[in-house]
Amino acid sequence: MGTVRLTTAQALVKFLNNQYIEFDGKQQRFVKGIFTIFGHGNVLGLGQALEENPGELKVYQGRNEQGMANAAIAFAKQKHRKQMMAVTSSVGPGAANMVTSAATATANHIPVLLLPGDVFATRQPDPVLQQIEQTHDLSISTNDAFRAVSKYWDRVCRPEQLMSAMLNAMRVLTDPADTGAVTIALPQDVQGEAWDFPESFFAKRVHRVERRQPSMESVHDAVKLIRSKKRPLLILGGGVRYSEASDAFVAFAEKFHIPFAETQAGKSGVESSHPLNLGGIGVTGNLAANTIAKQADLIIGVGTRFTDFTTASKHLFSHADIITINVSEFHAAKLDAVKVIADAKAGLEAISAALGNYVSAYENEIVEAKQKWANELNRLYSVAYRENFKPEIAGHIDEKLPEYKEAFGSALTQTSVIGRINEQIDDDAIIVGASGSLPGDLQRMWVSKARNTYHMEYGYSCMGYEIAGAFGVKLAEPDKEVYAMVGDGSFLMLHSELVTSLQEGKKINIVLFDNSGFGCINNLQMENGMGSFATEFRKRNAETGQLDGPIITIDYAKVAEGYGLKTYTVRTMEELEEAIADAKKQTVSTLIDIKVLPKTMTHGYDSWWHVGVPEVSDKEGIEAAYQKKEAHLQLARKY
Repeated sequence: MGTVRLTTAQALVKFLNNQYIEFDGKQQRFVKGIFTIFGHGNVLGLGQALEENPGELKVYQGRNEQGMANAAIAFAKQKHRKQMMAVTSSVGPGAANMVTSAATATANHIPVLLLPGDVFATRQPDPVLQQIEQTHDLSISTNDAFRAVSKYWDRVCRPEQLMSAMLNAMRVLTDPADTGAVTIALPQDVQGEAWDFPESFFAKRVHRVERRQPSMESVHDAVKLIRSKKRPLLILGGGVRYSEASDAFVAFAEKFHIPFAETQAGKSGVESSHPLNLGGIGVTGNLAANTIAKQADLIIGVGTRFTDFTTASKHLFSHADIITINVSEFHAAKLDAVKVIADAKAGLEAISAALGNYVSAYENEIVEAKQKWANELNRLYSVAYRENFKPEIAGHIDEKLPEYKEAFGSALTQTSVIGRINEQIDDDAIIVGASGSLPGDLQRMWVSKARNTYHMEYGYSCMGYEIAGAFGVKLAEPDKEVYAMVGDGSFLMLHSELVTSLQEGKKINIVLFDNSGFGCINNLQMENGMGSFATEFRKRNAETGQLDGPIITIDYAKVAEGYGLKTYTVRTMEELEEAIADAKKQTVSTLIDIKVLPKTMTHGYDSWWHVGVPEVSDKEGIEAAYQKKEAHLQLARKY
């Protein structure tokens, strides 16, 4: 066996270049590229290796470590986990910035390879710049923080350790049941150390993602349960999209006349127009899906983690039996389900073949539920501010709306704006979201006209994901228009990868909903008996000492213009339509700054969310909220 003398960093780059993935007989390179922000902890190790011979890896220059890692996550998510990116940072704060992204990837089961630089393995210069010194354990560095949020974690303290570390990294990154963030910490001295690596380590490796087949026994159990039920409901989860099982899912629903609802990760796995598609379900679900869910006697979850938003904190499905089809044994076992541990497509096809001539007992219920929602959707599209206006989220700050209208110079409502955007952008355009009130509005209201055009990170609901995520999606889908749907609060948290989109010539469109506050959290606090406290964006009042002074207004269009984007300020529907039309003509990234009134987002539709309400308080409203929470809890599943 021959050997080749390389530094640890050079060997890592060479190894990444030779990793391939195979799915349904199709092979492609697994690691598309690497996002970088260089510092003293990686520039002379991994940086040198990438400059000298990057191979086929495309090197992207990030602007914020969390931002570039979020972009890498979005890329892999849009690619259905069949291709991914690596991300490297320096030690200390650069590495710590990526911890949030690691958690985001792991919560969503999206592969991302994080390569943070680390302190010296020799400890000779300790404490090196940016090093944390824990007096009880000198082996700890910032990178140990990744342990809690990584699916696999390792530290390469000798060059030869790279081989077992990377083989295990690839094992996890290509595992549909257990993928997520993989962190390989790289001490900066070890990155530059040379070793005689066996050439076999750099041979082409094909990681075959096989469709796990269900056991005959589990299929029998599922078929027996389905045949005993009259009104089953399918849940289309993200696993359907990652498994590329949409056609099999539709065939199953049609064959047995079973309606289906979508999770945030599953939405756009099937077009919204399908007669059996009820739309989003749960806390951020719509009236149709939640109505049918309450009538269902069986829930069949396909590729879903059954988060609290999908199940309405285990309240929505409390009366029904559960079947799960999931490649993950962990997720398949949730809700005391009859579990079919299998790839989504394989599981659906096996059950379909065994179910025979079963047909659900639904008659007009599906059509009626969809029509009621269509009527409500039309109403939401047409909500307009007028005299004696009552917002969708009423009874909170109704008296302040005229103040907002004057400060913004706008009376636009959020639901009507979303409706108009949905009508105006291309059918195959991709929208990206993650946090605030927009995920609720979009899961309920957005009509997906083509598959895989709805990209929502709601496993972790990471504020700051939207713009970086849009850039990652654009790298995955360069021929489609991509729109980041983002609130002003999330924009302020993280928008630095706008610059990277300009640098790369990858046009993304930022649709910014400015209501001058953390709107969804304001709703949450006030619906549970609190006042409006530190969630509106207001100046500190010199007289009261509180944050209840004038509304803070920001010209976000001017901010983005300074970066070099084409920008628009929107205060009327006419301006919105003109901006969308003109943005389509641009070749550079755009930002549409839309001033919308607070409290004009959608409200819940027959759902409940379990949040921590105080048991005792001097406020009657909080005591009432606690009693309401306790009453709902009595009706919910306990596990």
